[in-house]
Amino acid sequence: MKILNPFRLGLFGGLGVLVAVGIGQTVISLATILTYVGAALFLALGLDPLVTWLEKKNFPRWTAILTVLVGVLGVFAGLVFAIVPVIAEQVRNAAEAIPRLATGVLDGTVRDSVEAAFPWLAVQDLISGFTTWVTELNLTTIGGGVFAVGIGIATGITGAIIVLILTIYFVSSLNNIKSGLYQLVPATKRDKFIDLAEQVSTSVGRYVIGQGSLALVNGVLSFIVLTLIFPAFGLPVKYSALLAFIAFVGSLIPLVGTLSGSVIITLMVLLFNGPPSVVAVGIYYLVYMQVEAYFLNPRIMSKAVKVPGALVVIAALAGGTLLGILGALIAIPVAAAILLVIQQVIVPRQAEV
Repeated sequence: MKILNPFRLGLFGGLGVLVAVGIGQTVISLATILTYVGAALFLALGLDPLVTWLEKKNFPRWTAILTVLVGVLGVFAGLVFAIVPVIAEQVRNAAEAIPRLATGVLDGTVRDSVEAAFPWLAVQDLISGFTTWVTELNLTTIGGGVFAVGIGIATGITGAIIVLILTIYFVSSLNNIKSGLYQLVPATKRDKFIDLAEQVSTSVGRYVIGQGSLALVNGVLSFIVLTLIFPAFGLPVKYSALLAFIAFVGSLIPLVGTLSGSVIITLMVLLFNGPPSVVAVGIYYLVYMQVEAYFLNPRIMSKAVKVPGALVVIAALAGGTLLGILGALIAIPVAAAILLVIQQVIVPRQAEV
């Protein structure tokens, strides 16, 4: 019997390891689907405050849900039929301008323009390195890269459609999902669990609305400034709709999104417009980032998520590493939810010990 006990222990331990490995492989295989579900649920929680607000305005719940869904679909259709063709045309024009840009790099025109604007920059070394990199490429590498980009775009479009469909379903059945989840909690702990869950849901919803509002402000202001204001002062900016869209998408990413988008936009203006337009655009985004950091963000996000700055940075980095852009998007509200649970459950429990 003493000999069999270690054998049984090892056998059950080995089976447990195999089951754990199988579960891990299953989760990895379903990572894409789980990502879609998480993104849709995240967006549904963000739209739920709008539904609640309409209910407070004496809308029946089904009417409030229908109104919000129609509004979301209307915005999506507006982007597709109004903005996307403009962006597609500007992307095509930018692609057609790349050969002319390459010619300018080879004949020294771009170098002279950049050196005139930034005399401290080692332009010749950068151009030499770029030329060497291009000459080392072969058609197979370029073709494979183009094919991979095409596959990535197709996958992204398919994923966006799936997330949109799941979001519509989750918004329409969010109360039923919550009720089913609450019934799984023991009755003695159900009230506390419901209170925490509603606080987390409200926090996530406010965060989504706040981040979307910041992105919308950046995109609209970028379009107005780049399309109307700068050209009125003799500072034309090509592909302004595309640049404004980049500003909008970049601001959806917390912490580094606005900065990254601003850098990309400034570099594109440098390539396609040169000085003095690039100087004006760079100054504008430097000013805008200060306004967003010290004026817009505190006011828009004041009721959304209250998380210490260091935890925000760590959460965003961890989320981005695990799930890419989606992870960076949901990391901060997830951190806020964990912090809320710690403050209202773990800390009081430790105080009673």
